[in-house]
Amino acid sequence: MAIARLSGGPLDGQVVPLEDPQQDSLIVAYSDGQVVYQREGAPEHTGAHDGPTQARFVFVESTQEIGPTDD
Repeated sequence: MAIARLSGGPLDGQVVPLEDPQQDSLIVAYSDGQVVYQREGAPEHTGAHDGPTQARFVFVESTQEIGPTDD
């Protein structure tokens, strides 16, 4: 199992599962649109006994404007 830690944007701080630990970007449904996150750096915890593989993804853009009342 691999997880993505999201940084920035409306999903800041969220953790989501990754199907492929080598995945370079995530497109996630948000409200009526989508948000795009891009991998930053190499995966961590890739050993057999150090927990799930983790990758940091940073916010790149959204397909619609995100207002201050959007959660």
